[in-house]
Amino acid sequence: MTDDIGDGRATVFAANRNLLFAAAYDILGSVTDAEDAVQDTWLSWERADHAAIEHPRAYLMRIVVHRAVDQLRKVRRLREDYIGPWLPEPLWTEEGADGREERRGGVALGLLVVLETLSPLERAAFVLREAFAYEYDEIAGILDRTPAAVRQLVHRARGHVHAR
Repeated sequence: MTDDIGDGRATVFAANRNLLFAAAYDILGSVTDAEDAVQDTWLSWERADHAAIEHPRAYLMRIVVHRAVDQLRKVRRLREDYIGPWLPEPLWTEEGADGREERRGGVALGLLVVLETLSPLERAAFVLREAFAYEYDEIAGILDRTPAAVRQLVHRARGHVHAR
């Protein structure tokens, strides 16, 4: 006998998994770290009170972005001892047309190198705005910032990206 509630949770998560992974990868630049962020998101999703969640996709995106930003901060602290350039981990896939279409909004590998110069919040705001076309109000909800603060984060991030 299957648990209908558990199956519903798994179905919703599976329907959004590729989007969550794409966002985490674009923020982190690492397949392994992105998979960890998605896995942590699944664990939080399993424990959540689903009756109180009005928009599951937005809820999941908020969790994965927070996990990715936290992981990026942690990884950057560890990289301070590393001598030499850090390069993002390329994402190689054997995907069909559906996967390519969903991934088209993502960040190119070269841009991931440039994004390394941004703060974790600037990077998350920039990726959500430029790669996934989220509105400032939506990004503000995800990052727990005001829309004005998000506009400023994106503006600064664009400036850094264009300068490089």
